[in-house]
Amino acid sequence: MSRSWERMVRKNTSAINKSRKKQGGQGFVPEASRIDRFKGRNFILPTVILFFTGFYAYVSFIARQAVPVEGQGSGTDSLYWITIVCYVLLAMLFFFRRPYLNVAKEFIQTRRITGDKMLRASGIRKIRVQDGYVVIEQVKGPSWTFSRFLNRFPTEDMTARLKAFAKENHVEFVEQA
Repeated sequence: MSRSWERMVRKNTSAINKSRKKQGGQGFVPEASRIDRFKGRNFILPTVILFFTGFYAYVSFIARQAVPVEGQGSGTDSLYWITIVCYVLLAMLFFFRRPYLNVAKEFIQTRRITGDKMLRASGIRKIRVQDGYVVIEQVKGPSWTFSRFLNRFPTEDMTARLKAFAKENHVEFVEQA
């Protein structure tokens, strides 16, 4: 379809969805604009941060007991507790900020530590799938790895959708045993 035709279809679909929503019905999502989102759960990094925080609190407590500091006021105690609370909040941030993989018609998108990253089909060299792992190799840049063990991704569902994505966009798809 040409782009003008796609814009017209999107505009008409939007109008139909608004009228359906007013009537209390479900909206229509055309196949071309469908985005499948696969969510994982990050639990390893928050666990490491909490262990680090516990170790920091333990070592600080032992150090304060072993060597009492003269003139140590409530200022350093409050800064100590603020530091511990900030580490716990950081662990909570990483736990509740779930990693995901969006697969659309001509691009894929994911969340990295530096922010959301989008990769068009032309930028993908190969998609490799193993039991519990999905690896998307880029033409330029590092590979994206999605793991059932590390981030609790539904790799079986992702495999089926990425296979269809690779077939539509002529990207090499490799299944390894």
